[in-house]
Amino acid sequence: MSPRSYLFVPGDRPERFAKAEASGADAVIADLEDAVSPAAKSAARNAVHAALAGRRVVLRVNGRDTPWFDDDARLAAHPGVAAVMLPKTAQADDVAALRARCGDKPVLALVETARGMACLAAIAAAPGVDRLVFGSVDFQLDMDIEDDDEALRTWRAHLVLASRVAGLAAPVDGVTVSLDDAARIAADARRARAFGFGGKLCIHPRQVALVNAAFTPPPERLDWARRVVAASEAAGGAAVAVDGKMIDAPVLASALRLLRAGAAGPRQA
Repeated sequence: MSPRSYLFVPGDRPERFAKAEASGADAVIADLEDAVSPAAKSAARNAVHAALAGRRVVLRVNGRDTPWFDDDARLAAHPGVAAVMLPKTAQADDVAALRARCGDKPVLALVETARGMACLAAIAAAPGVDRLVFGSVDFQLDMDIEDDDEALRTWRAHLVLASRVAGLAAPVDGVTVSLDDAARIAADARRARAFGFGGKLCIHPRQVALVNAAFTPPPERLDWARRVVAASEAAGGAAVAVDGKMIDAPVLASALRLLRAGAAGPRQA
């Protein structure tokens, strides 16, 4: 199963990796981009390299248009890097340039500019792209959008649609900048799930459990899904009703999807 929660850790703070891994996050992102100042980029890269032994992380490299891209992309080839997050993905060529340096690692294409959104279909179809990620905060800045809810709904829908058409896993929604507002974090995660997203970025360990809960079906839904599957199997493909409602192929497919989403165990980056 694809991760529900991705937790960022600054690359120049490797002592935080163990805490991040213990947070319950499905994937930990060693961040070489926004969380690291320009003066600390090289030191952060070296620190991440040293910390990769015995770990599997997602590595967020610096963008293709930065002086750190080549060295970051080469580090991404390390066996401890499970996937690479590419910021400011603006075109399919950005993905190709990354993979030319790091090999066949899965790419999480972070779409956070107007240009990237305009090229969304090509980015989603680019070889190596495993998942689309919404860089909502930077997208708001680029588009001069103040509201982070209603004004972004169209763009969130675009990511979900492009992912489905390209056959990718459901996309990952952007961060909630509030660290201590549990109600806001939970509401943002539920909104993302309702829109068809499959996960969400986290910037603090306190956010992880709330995000995981939003993307995990509740027990009553799993019970319904089990009864639907059992009734369908018992009917041998014939028409059957559960809870007074007819079970057809789309309902059965929905039940099976719920059971997969509720499967126990950690997700894979």
